[in-house]
Amino acid sequence: MADILVLYYSRHGAVREMAQLVARGIEQVPGASARLRTVPEVSTVCKAVEDSIPAAGAPYVEHRDLEECIGLALGSPTRFGNMAAPMKYFLDTTSGLWLKGALAGKPAAVFTSTSSLHGGQETTLLTMMLPLLHHGMVLAGLPYSEPELIATTAGGTPYGASHLAGPASDQPLAEAEKKLCLAQGKRLAQLALKLAS
Repeated sequence: MADILVLYYSRHGAVREMAQLVARGIEQVPGASARLRTVPEVSTVCKAVEDSIPAAGAPYVEHRDLEECIGLALGSPTRFGNMAAPMKYFLDTTSGLWLKGALAGKPAAVFTSTSSLHGGQETTLLTMMLPLLHHGMVLAGLPYSEPELIATTAGGTPYGASHLAGPASDQPLAEAEKKLCLAQGKRLAQLALKLAS
């Protein structure tokens, strides 16, 4: 089986749920398997206080997870139109992989969740793509052949799956949003297997 890394950061659970759906879409493709990983919180405290293994959810990512994968789905909540600091902090540590070209030629997709409809879904997805382009990754969006992309009244963009969580970050994923996450995972897996062969 060829692993596709689903790397996410989630504060209130929506991005974690999206990551699980993307992973399920990946696993619908014969020969592909999903490797779910997360990143730890970033703290203003100057000493490391986070346990090396999270109390719940996916294990923390290691650089070897990126090296070993044949594709990457990257998910983060929106913070002022950009990815959350914990994800950016982790990506800033990947210079060694960039020097080796470890991610060059691998496909990648991005997904996000926002509190408001105009809270920066698309700018977050676009800015999440920038470090992936620097790594030489091949970006995969969501095509309009996915009917939910046109029909959705919540999240969903051609740049990647998205979710409208609401001001209290407590809105469940809409059916269209769920289907787009599954479709994104499936599309990424199909592309990754083609490129890996």
